[in-house]
Amino acid sequence: MPVFNIHHVTRYQYDRPVKESVNEIKVYPFACREQEVLFHELNITDNPDVLLVTDYWGNKSGQFNRLMAQQELTIESKLIVRTLGFPPLPALYAGTLADLSAEKKQNLLLIELSQLQETDLREQLSTMAAKFSNADMPVQAIVENCNRFIYEEFKYIKGITTVETTVAEILHHRAGVCQDFAHLMLELLRNLGIPCRYVSGYICPNKNGMRGEGATHAWVEAWLPGIGWRGIDPTNNAWVDNHHVKLAVGRHFCDCSPVKGTFKGPARQSLSVFVSVGYEDGHVFEELNNVSLETFEARPEEMIEMHNMAGQQ
Repeated sequence: MPVFNIHHVTRYQYDRPVKESVNEIKVYPFACREQEVLFHELNITDNPDVLLVTDYWGNKSGQFNRLMAQQELTIESKLIVRTLGFPPLPALYAGTLADLSAEKKQNLLLIELSQLQETDLREQLSTMAAKFSNADMPVQAIVENCNRFIYEEFKYIKGITTVETTVAEILHHRAGVCQDFAHLMLELLRNLGIPCRYVSGYICPNKNGMRGEGATHAWVEAWLPGIGWRGIDPTNNAWVDNHHVKLAVGRHFCDCSPVKGTFKGPARQSLSVFVSVGYEDGHVFEELNNVSLETFEARPEEMIEMHNMAGQQ
């Protein structure tokens, strides 16, 4: 089983001192049977006390604050993880939408995760879904077809979307990055009543190469009748395998953001995210993203609360 060495650094810098910085981090590997944590070290500027909690979705979340004036915040995660793989999916598809409906009646979480968020897009999403699905298809086949449809019909282009880009805007652009493709797939599947959730993590090096390597990554987990949660990656048109490392799950990106928070102060901020993923043979993928953030102007006596959030590529 492969072992990956992951170095993830998030750095915020401000052009003048800010204070009362309150932050939430989800850079802890998700507890599941498909991966084993061998080492994890977390370093934060000024070493604040971090309150660890398990959130509604089962993610390990760290919360901390820094009350003193500051001009930089760095959050560094050093992780060594072994991925253990998944049981093979059945060669012959089984489990229909009717089977799924019966399972949802016994699990309120599945009902919650099958609710469409962008209700004003229902008609457009239904028209699109009709191109790759019908009511008689097995759920696994629908999920695979949806994944392939997004991969083939939407272009992978960095820089044209942000963490706040809506599904309507993704449909207009017909392009985006992994975060956008995951959000689109969630809405397409939920419009069909299929429970699914957003996944934040990393995609690690392999011999074939995959889009999104060397950066934080996002994909989807869909609930398959009789099987349970299985990950699928619309950015790469593939079921998730032992080259994916999972950090957090939720309804959408905001539930899983690796770093987010607020501060007070009339400052301009800049954000950089560095990710290095190393394989056992010494092969390393690295990426540094300087993220564009909205800037604010204020008089010196004003205090403005701002939201920090790093997206996924």
